Amino acid sequence: MCSSDLSDEDDYRNRIDASDMPDNVRKVALKELKKLEAAPPGSAEINVIMNYLDLLLEMPWHCDIHDIDIGNARKVLDANHYGIDDVKKRVIEHLAVMELKKERQGSILLLVGPPGTGKTSLGRSIAEALDRKYIRASLGGVRDESEIRGHRRTYIGALPGRIIKGIKDAGTMNPVFVLDEIDKLGISNQGDPSAALLEVLDPEQNASFSDHYLEVPYD
Repeated sequence: MCSSDLSDEDDYRNRIDASDMPDNVRKVALKELKKLEAAPPGSAEINVIMNYLDLLLEMPWHCDIHDIDIGNARKVLDANHYGIDDVKKRVIEHLAVMELKKERQGSILLLVGPPGTGKTSLGRSIAEALDRKYIRASLGGVRDESEIRGHRRTYIGALPGRIIKGIKDAGTMNPVFVLDEIDKLGISNQGDPSAALLEVLDPEQNASFSDHYLEVPYD
């Protein structure tokens, strides 16, 4: 007889053991794995738990830090954007200060201007200059706080918020993350997404950002 494949539970246990997730996250993953092992066959909870474990295993948990090559950054910005010298100079100054300080905390640049002036493409150029992944999330018309912070897993069809999903898709904790059309956020009876964004943008808070779906602090 042919040997049977590993069960889902054994597969998840091996992946969790091989993962580089922090110990506090590993404890959560193993706790969910016990729930999966105890769930009766055909239970609707099985897919919920498996989707959650997949997210924990796919999230990047360690940050790769690279030195900033200011000369290369200047070349990339000049090659991709003609003119806007004041903006490019300010970006280079900001990168130079980050490199001198060996800044490891999240850094924010606010780009303001009418449509078509290169704000979004400048973000892509900065990512190229820093040799980092580029992620963009358009926030125009977003009125639901869960778009930023995610849905709780008790809801049917729950999903993580755009921030955690963007980080997962990038595969790195340290991408250049462009929040586009941030001035077009709205408020509704689903909450105030701009208030949730404060936790994303404030460097004192975003080291332990809490997504309702992920349920563990994420830096």
